Amino acid sequence: MTAEVLAAKTRVFDQWAPNYDWLLTTVFYQALHQRLLSYVTFPSQRPVVLDIGCGTGKLLNRLAAQYPNLQGMGLDLSPQMLRQARQGNHHRPRLIFVQGASEAMPFADHQFQAAFSTISFLHYPDPQQVFIEVSRILQPGGQFYLVDYTPFLALGTQQNFSGLGGPMHFYSPQQRQRLAVNAGLTCEAHHSLLGPVLLSIFQKPAA
Repeated sequence: MTAEVLAAKTRVFDQWAPNYDWLLTTVFYQALHQRLLSYVTFPSQRPVVLDIGCGTGKLLNRLAAQYPNLQGMGLDLSPQMLRQARQGNHHRPRLIFVQGASEAMPFADHQFQAAFSTISFLHYPDPQQVFIEVSRILQPGGQFYLVDYTPFLALGTQQNFSGLGGPMHFYSPQQRQRLAVNAGLTCEAHHSLLGPVLLSIFQKPAA
């Protein structure tokens, strides 16, 4: 079932990719990224970061513009989204975009100082495995910035909706924290960014 869901979502985002950066999407993500970046800190002057579900690469380009020594990798399932990201890559060779699943990332253990997921976590059929993979690829002391919608009703429970190639899942702050704890991460803070869009910051304990 997981493979079927991922294949269906890949088809949807492949079709959407050429028109993904329309005005409404661009304005929304620009505002979201500006608020997100105000909470981002890196432990070194040469951060190595990962954007999970990177889409057309807008966040990594903004990070690279703000941090001149940053090295970034973007991961996405959709070949066409990655095609758009590579065409819009303004910071070669500091930014690289690769295809892969968030549940089985093609990266080494402890490769990154920070990982980001911006309005992509809701699509993943196995959220616990994604957290486990994030914990694996983060260096000790590294941070995971998770930006996504919270449940639209304040029930404290997961809510599922169909759309965009399959189910979408929305998690409360408490559910995010449980996923993190099960993966060996600690929750540092939650911050409201735009309406129901919540930033949760997690950290991998230092060695």
